[in-house]
Amino acid sequence: MNQEPGAVGVDSPSTPREADGPLPTPPARSADFVQSLERGLAVIKAFDANDAALTLSDVARKTGLTRAAARRFLHTLEQLGYVRSDGRLFSLRPRVLELGYAYLSGQTLPEVAQPHMEHYTSRVHESTSISVLDGDDIVYVARVEAKRIMRVAITIGTRLPAYATSMGRVLLAHAPQDWLDDYLARVELVQATPQTVATRDELAAVLAGVRADGYALVDQELEIGLRSLAVPIHAPSGQTVAAMNTSTDARRGTPQDVLTELLPVLRETAASIEADLHVNA
Repeated sequence: MNQEPGAVGVDSPSTPREADGPLPTPPARSADFVQSLERGLAVIKAFDANDAALTLSDVARKTGLTRAAARRFLHTLEQLGYVRSDGRLFSLRPRVLELGYAYLSGQTLPEVAQPHMEHYTSRVHESTSISVLDGDDIVYVARVEAKRIMRVAITIGTRLPAYATSMGRVLLAHAPQDWLDDYLARVELVQATPQTVATRDELAAVLAGVRADGYALVDQELEIGLRSLAVPIHAPSGQTVAAMNTSTDARRGTPQDVLTELLPVLRETAASIEADLHVNA
């Protein structure tokens, strides 16, 4: 890629947009909505596991901003210590973790759940995680890994599509019906493996089954060889606020074996977490 200029530009009202086109027309927003904040957060979110380092042009393309606007936001984030630059490539600095820590530090769930998750993993020798629904994705907020030679690259803050994950299906199945109907109308299903749910009707039927059964079992739909099982975690109000899962190697017996061996222990662990949440409420 061509080297990006280092000077910081300023947009004028008449500045034309790049060939990538203007930002998509957003839905109606209140007069108090701050679009500059939205765009600044979009610049931060442009960096991910696949694009840890980006040029100015890359950021402009991924966010839909002009190069001048992207340059201005990157410069501001660099001055604040959230972004670093070598003159051509930009990347996030560790300080960006402060943004997520503010959320996690205010939540009791990960702290309450941790000892129960560790006990679960010591009993069954399988990894376990807790996630919440954020938009159309799940976000991991707690995780305990079993000791393995090979490990799945999942950390706190990892995002995955809800439709293809066991925790996502638990959370979708217990979402408000109006929201779920809207989700099913807009979701784009990408088949990560031949087993991944292929149609919206099929997904709706799967979610109905999850709601009836009280658990979700996903067999090699996100990754070949990976099988996961999830149950809901309820707040003291009874609302489903998170999901807890366990993941296993698909070579560990059949899906029914997973249900027989792991589901009772997973449900017991989730119930213990819920009991502690009631105490801390």
